[in-house]
Amino acid sequence: MDQKLEVFLLLLFSPTLVIALSDNQDFLGLKSFEWNNTPPNWDGSNPCGDNWKIIKHEFGRDLSYNKDLTGSLPESIGALKKLTNFFSGQIPAEIGSLKKLVFLSLNSNRFGGVIPPSIGNLSELYWLDLADNNIGGPIPVSNDSSPGLDMLHHCKHFHFGKNKLAGPIPDQLFSSDMKLIHVLFESNELSGSIPSTLGLVQTLEVVRLDDNKLSGDVPTNFNNLTQLTELFLSNNKLSGHFPNLTGMDALHSLDISNNSFDPSDFPLWYSTFESLTTLVMEDTGLQGQVPVELFSLPNLESVILKNNLLNGTLDLGNSYSSHLWLIDLQSNSITDFKNSDEVNNVNITLARNPICDETTGTIQSYCSILVPQSSGSYVTAKNCLSGTCNAGQTSSPNCQCAYPYTGTLVFRAPSFSDLGNPTYYKELEKNLMSFFQNATLPVDSISLSNPTKDQFKYLEIQLEVFPHDRDRFNRTEITDIGFALSNQTYKPPSKIFGPFFFIADKYENFADSGIEVPTNSKSLSIGIIIGAVAGGSVLLLLLLLAGVYALRQKRRAERATELSHPFGQWDPKSSSGSIPQLKGARWFSFEELKKYTNNFSTTNAIGSGGYGKVYRGNLPTGELIAIKRAQKESMQGGLEFKNEIELLSRVHHKNLVSLMGFCFEHGEQMLIYEYVPNGTLKDSLSGKSGIKLDWMRRLKVALGTARGLSYLHELANPPIIHRDIKSTNVLLDDHLNAKVSDFGLSKLMMGNDEKDHVTTQVKGTMGYLDPEYYMTQQLTEKSDVYSFGVLMLELITARKPIERGKYVVREVRLAMDRTKELYNLQSLIDSSIGLGTRLNGFDKFVDLAMRCVAESGVDRPTMSEVVKEIETIMQLAGLNPNADSASNSASYEESTKPSSFDPYSEAAFEHSGSFPSSKIEPH
Repeated sequence: MDQKLEVFLLLLFSPTLVIALSDNQDFLGLKSFEWNNTPPNWDGSNPCGDNWKIIKHEFGRDLSYNKDLTGSLPESIGALKKLTNFFSGQIPAEIGSLKKLVFLSLNSNRFGGVIPPSIGNLSELYWLDLADNNIGGPIPVSNDSSPGLDMLHHCKHFHFGKNKLAGPIPDQLFSSDMKLIHVLFESNELSGSIPSTLGLVQTLEVVRLDDNKLSGDVPTNFNNLTQLTELFLSNNKLSGHFPNLTGMDALHSLDISNNSFDPSDFPLWYSTFESLTTLVMEDTGLQGQVPVELFSLPNLESVILKNNLLNGTLDLGNSYSSHLWLIDLQSNSITDFKNSDEVNNVNITLARNPICDETTGTIQSYCSILVPQSSGSYVTAKNCLSGTCNAGQTSSPNCQCAYPYTGTLVFRAPSFSDLGNPTYYKELEKNLMSFFQNATLPVDSISLSNPTKDQFKYLEIQLEVFPHDRDRFNRTEITDIGFALSNQTYKPPSKIFGPFFFIADKYENFADSGIEVPTNSKSLSIGIIIGAVAGGSVLLLLLLLAGVYALRQKRRAERATELSHPFGQWDPKSSSGSIPQLKGARWFSFEELKKYTNNFSTTNAIGSGGYGKVYRGNLPTGELIAIKRAQKESMQGGLEFKNEIELLSRVHHKNLVSLMGFCFEHGEQMLIYEYVPNGTLKDSLSGKSGIKLDWMRRLKVALGTARGLSYLHELANPPIIHRDIKSTNVLLDDHLNAKVSDFGLSKLMMGNDEKDHVTTQVKGTMGYLDPEYYMTQQLTEKSDVYSFGVLMLELITARKPIERGKYVVREVRLAMDRTKELYNLQSLIDSSIGLGTRLNGFDKFVDLAMRCVAESGVDRPTMSEVVKEIETIMQLAGLNPNADSASNSASYEESTKPSSFDPYSEAAFEHSGSFPSSKIEPH
């Protein structure tokens, strides 16, 4: 095999290579792997020996999901005749020789090429997962001279999503003899019609064919799939009669949006779907009236029917589902809403319907554009009052300080849409703990947090697993837990969460018992050891002297080269593009930053996020710096890294965080900022920082943020659109002056062609995202203005933009009454703002915020106009717009706690090139 593809194998997280090594041939096959960066308990040349703690003759452990263990996958893998489970590696045709293989998962790598037809020889295969790679070409099926995937009659899982598979789905691929329960082909380039043979596989529970180029009719025999719970056919070119799904009563989620079906009245088959939670039929040619009976389905949570021909009266009836939280009927022909005054706790949007031509009344409150929910605020509840833990430790739900094993559970087809409903997560917690206890794993408790849906409709949940009766796990325990989560030994509540995989974080705080000293080493003769040391010391000393001299000369040469060309190792073929163009940012060496951070010690770690970790550093001058260090060898953050270097090195303003330099060396990507001691605006509004923001200070924060944005829009050359304005990206300095941060998503407006707008993929954060930008994908400076308007409302309310399905813009709009004191917003105003004092200028501040969040960008002010109006408001409040924030309140010293506050929290440095977190970037 000429080309070698590096594999990333996560030893500490998930079991993927379970080997029964029973003969010499197996041993030779395993020896042929070119392992690099092996873990400390792989000792010696014999992988079957006692010193290789992960691989045994009778029982093996995990070799996947380890970013530090690398090597190429050789053709001689075919020598491992007794291999039963394998996850990571290239896909040579020789893999078809592994006749005992039951578990083949190569997901979430960068593998290319085609699917080897020889996989069809794996007659005992149960699980086949090739998802999230760059695999192209056709789906192989058997013929007279070659095997194919249609021969896998015992396989239950076909996971091929997020690849580049092309051509038709062969009719031959499926048959009534197959036992498949999951068929996942989402986000490929498949064309042609959906094979009717798929309807013969009556064991199916989940089918995802969305985001392809499939055409033609939906097979009429689909209603034979009576066990199907999730069906995704959206974003294709399907046509013909509207699908007949009569009898598919087990469905929980149905999404057939954005196809080209013939116009049709609302189908009647939904009436027996009592398990249905999510119905998405956007742009499907539906016409007529929405039946009132639809909303009474007992488990219904969300109904998305926008961009159709629906008309008449919207009537929810008197017994609509208690779980219902979203009805999206944008861009239809609805003329009336029968029970609009009686509906509670349901987000309804009728924007771009004739009914919204009215300008007053309750109806108008339903005419805002809503951005679909993509995240929830759930965190596992604690069973006690937690205290303070040591640096690096986390308090468990039982309030025990420990080093948890962490990672992300990714569910590929969840059945529910209400991410704010805690019921589902509590059931998952109970299910996980029951599993760990039954498996006799040393787990005290688990914590779930930050449920988020990405653009592929995957649900991501952060998991923390805490050890029992001590503060850390050993290596064997981590491997056992990873084995259970990654090898599908653990099964979540399948009707709710569906197929999943687990991506673990690196675990670094092992208990001493995890690294064992080989038994035979204890019996070595002390005399032999002393003799060997004495005999080799002279030779070693000579070699060291020669080596040190050569190394110094080499480092001097390398240092000179790096200083003159710091991006010598930049890969222009990666997603980050061409070499960053610098405008004066300083280059820091890796060794310098190690020194400034005490070798990146945990005591200097001051935050973490999706991009990596943040460390506090001390320059030789005594100046503090903040160092954002990307996860090494991670594909995430490359574009953000380049963006921030290029943008922040060219802009300088007191209300923008300053980039002091960067490091691009030894595979590291690090950005060095000024140290901003009082953290994020979000942490101050939430009370986390201990800083109290009264009305005066909030006005000053609003002004500083607005000035920073105005500079980007109108004084930077070329202009810059930030694209991710939110309270976690506004930092507060020692005088509580606002500094806009995180330019990873920012966009330059280059040339005359982009004078008014630039068409680009939608990126940003839910709740702050401009609905017009979301709908049109046309980015303008007014998109930042919208986000700033949401930030202004957050300054007033201290609420998240979207909280339990309620959108702060809509809540303020509904409650506003300009004839009453404080515009009738007392119930929404944050009590910490100082309600007992006079809030001078409050009404003008609210008016300005609501103009900023106008539905159409042309109705929003520019940021320079916003600056002028806030300056006027501050003068009405008796403030000098040019004074430092700290001087605006006499209680500053009493109310701030900079010494105990973590200013660079996860939220402060959370990047959003793609999901997880509450970011969006549609496919």
